[in-house]
Amino acid sequence: MRIVPILTAIIVCAAIYMLILERDLLMGYAGVTPAVAEETVKKTPIEEKPPVSVLVLKSTAQAVDRGIVLRGQTEAFRLLDVKSENTGQVISQPLRKGTLVEEGELLCQLDPGTKQASMAEAKARWAEADANNKASASLVQKGYASETTAISRLAALQAAEAGVRRAEKEIEQLEIRAPFSGLLESDAAEFGSLLQPGALCATLVALDPIKLVGFATEQQVSRISVGGDAGAVLIGGEVVRGRLSFISRSADQLTRTFRVEITVPNPLLKIRDGSTAEIFIALDGEKGHLLPQSALTLDDTGRLGVRAVDGGKAVFHQVSIINDTVEGVWVTGLPEQADVIIVGQEFVISGRRVTVTYKDSAS
Repeated sequence: MRIVPILTAIIVCAAIYMLILERDLLMGYAGVTPAVAEETVKKTPIEEKPPVSVLVLKSTAQAVDRGIVLRGQTEAFRLLDVKSENTGQVISQPLRKGTLVEEGELLCQLDPGTKQASMAEAKARWAEADANNKASASLVQKGYASETTAISRLAALQAAEAGVRRAEKEIEQLEIRAPFSGLLESDAAEFGSLLQPGALCATLVALDPIKLVGFATEQQVSRISVGGDAGAVLIGGEVVRGRLSFISRSADQLTRTFRVEITVPNPLLKIRDGSTAEIFIALDGEKGHLLPQSALTLDDTGRLGVRAVDGGKAVFHQVSIINDTVEGVWVTGLPEQADVIIVGQEFVISGRRVTVTYKDSAS
């Protein structure tokens, strides 16, 4: 009953003995020495291995669109509260908010009151002082008056002239005009209202051009420069483009960020002050290759790269990713022209012969 298991154990032990201890003898019966067999396995040149079929993309280096994205908002190019410099009652009809005004256009007219009389008095004093000064100069030349008297009358003339200039300025200030072209953000002062120095006549805003304002970190601000291309996507989906016009030299004390401004044309005044914007600032141009993400692979040492075809053989190029987009990844580290393997790169190593099918012809 127990003879079968014993015979089975003997046969298994004999087989193990022959495979391990008498391996050379068995290889001899087969007509192959162990050394020759190992050499055949280990030292077969990679060039003699059959080629591997791969799909290749012909890629040419091109300029890469790179940039930084900031959250920001639009801001009026100029925003000013136009205020009165004199005292007077408004005698002009008010302009309503939203009115487009040109530079120099009248916003508020103040009642001159006694300003005209003050002007006439100042001119009369100036004429009197001028006559006295001329008479004094003549008397000094003839020796009938001292030089001190002449100096005193010259000072009186200059004071009278200053009085005339002051009266002219006060009359000029009765007309409050727009310092620049823009839109009224508030109604002008109502007819009959009394304005004191510093009282508001109207608020004027200039929206063409308009500014895009964002705040960049220390790392971001070191990569941009004034004059660079920039743009934004507004909250309504509108895309605008302009130039980087200002980079702050002083960081915000709380956020440690730097204010940046982009100037954008706004001829139709569609962009409003204070709208949310996603700002994009382009960086200096750099060339790279746009490849599908599946083309990326790792070599035996863990380096990121792609495999390409050179002279009918596979070669490995280490690359760096500079931008990741929906269309693919932009990489550097390849020559100007490269035949990049995009299918089959995992089945070849450097030096392996390949059979190439180009993507364009395959599609």
